Amino acid sequence: MEQFEAIPKKWGNSLGITIPADVVESEKIQLEKKITVLVIGGQRKKLREIFGSLQRKKPTQQMMDEIDEGYDES
Repeated sequence: MEQFEAIPKKWGNSLGITIPADVVESEKIQLEKKITVLVIGGQRKKLREIFGSLQRKKPTQQMMDEIDEGYDES
């Protein structure tokens, strides 16, 4: 799996990106072969807003202590 950044450009009524030659070569991308593209654009902001918003009823240490109960230290 490769990662790269691209700037979308107008292509007819759509947007298009170019895949760098080294990525094409390393991933063996061929014409007319289906590939999967993961788009992470505006979602970064949403993820940052959500991250850390989980509210727990118990402190983390108490949960860790409950997990450790029953395990012997031998």
